[in-house]
Amino acid sequence: MMRPFHARLDRRRRRAGVAILTALDVEYEAVRRHLRIDRVFRHPAGTVFETGETTASGNRVALVRTGPGNTTTALIAERAIAAFRPKALLFVGVAGSLHDDVRLGDIVVSSKVYAFHGGKVEGVEFFPRPQVWQAPHILDQLAGHVFRTGSWAKRLHDHPTPTVHFKPLAGGEVLVNTRLGTVAEHLRLNYNDAVAVDMESVGVACAGHLNGSLPVLSIRGISDLADGAKATTDHAGWQTVAAANAAAFAVSLVDAILSDTVRAAADFRKGDLGLSS
Repeated sequence: MMRPFHARLDRRRRRAGVAILTALDVEYEAVRRHLRIDRVFRHPAGTVFETGETTASGNRVALVRTGPGNTTTALIAERAIAAFRPKALLFVGVAGSLHDDVRLGDIVVSSKVYAFHGGKVEGVEFFPRPQVWQAPHILDQLAGHVFRTGSWAKRLHDHPTPTVHFKPLAGGEVLVNTRLGTVAEHLRLNYNDAVAVDMESVGVACAGHLNGSLPVLSIRGISDLADGAKATTDHAGWQTVAAANAAAFAVSLVDAILSDTVRAAADFRKGDLGLSS
């Protein structure tokens, strides 16, 4: 039975190996389906976290909905880090595709995150000055391992297995729903290796960086093509599909992060750093 709200919890009850952040309710619920929630934690400033175990391996996870936007995401990520001291942060949700070969329902695992709004204006010219966060090597490696084993797809319950792209994301402060105009052109000219765009990955990447370079990774399902048809794809249910796909991959990655953390520590003491398959 779920415990009532608490302003403070002791360390044992507040334990969580990974904190998962989502922006929207549809993303939150997609992740929650893979967890057995057993605790609720209310931060003194009002943010509500749920904690529980992954259904497959029993690893402890903290889950929170940030709402859209990089600023609130960074603030709530900071609260998650302070409250739970996780080994990693994952942002799980949906995004718009910027490339034709990244299709509806596909998953993008961020190899890097661009803050694409940074720059300098002189006269009529704009000079980009982006911030960039590379995916932490350990999370990139473990995500690749999860992908290659293919076991994560079992969480999709026989739904079609989407394509997974290990590619850059562009994060900004606007919802991009067009391939035309100044923002789309800015992305095309200056960030043409970014295959998807969102409004939260910059915030969570920055929070991790400023907390001892805590490992952070964004995992996004493609729910629209950033082409003006977002209302149509949302109505057709692609947000639900994309969020479910991203959640399945992310929760499998949680189990890999925490299981391999324990095994690697034990193997290190024995002088063996090999990763068994």
